[in-house]
Amino acid sequence: MKHSTRILTALGTVALLSGGALGAQAPAYDPSARLREVLPAEVAERVIARIADARARELPAAALENRALKFAAKGVAPAEIERSVAQQADRMAQAKAVLTPARGGDVADEEVEAGAEALRKGVDGAQVSALAKSSPSGRSLAVPLYVIGSLVDRGLPSDEALRRVQEKLQTRSSDADLERMTAELPTQADKGQARRPAEVGRDLAATKRGSGAPAGVPANGGASTRPSSAPKPSVPGRP
Repeated sequence: MKHSTRILTALGTVALLSGGALGAQAPAYDPSARLREVLPAEVAERVIARIADARARELPAAALENRALKFAAKGVAPAEIERSVAQQADRMAQAKAVLTPARGGDVADEEVEAGAEALRKGVDGAQVSALAKSSPSGRSLAVPLYVIGSLVDRGLPSDEALRRVQEKLQTRSSDADLERMTAELPTQADKGQARRPAEVGRDLAATKRGSGAPAGVPANGGASTRPSSAPKPSVPGRP
């Protein structure tokens, strides 16, 4: 009888501790709820639906959520946010479509994101595929793709940017070596709206986290995160 009582007491203690641990867990973060807070209702629902469609297609949906939230925080007009999310989702689908057969298998989310960013900056799908086919087996393409886009952003023709990155990959250069390429361009490639290496590094880090917003989005000077009443900013280049 005493043995049974001890067992029941022990089981009750375990249940109490387990219940306490579950109760102490923080509620899961819901980006959809946050999007509904910072976007007008109709826009929020369409953006959430677009993100859900991307998730169903096994695209990096979290990057689209972060894109929308960061644009909203910077005061970008809701219609521009919706358009940007839709276009980026399309670019992700295109990037995955060309990377998957070229790699002969699954492609990491960060590679899809980097491929989409390269496409946004003017690199075409054939060039993305060519990089994937020529890269050493097992080498992540996230940084190489992002560097190609950054080189194009600094004024280098996309075919030349592809060639330079391919040469680096063939010599087994590290990701850090690739990132330094943007500082090695000749002065004539630095004219216009060239981007500094520090900016490239920040974008690379953001892409690896799957949370980066494209460069060129204007800050809102500390205005409210709800952009519905903010004037439509001028966003240089593609969204």
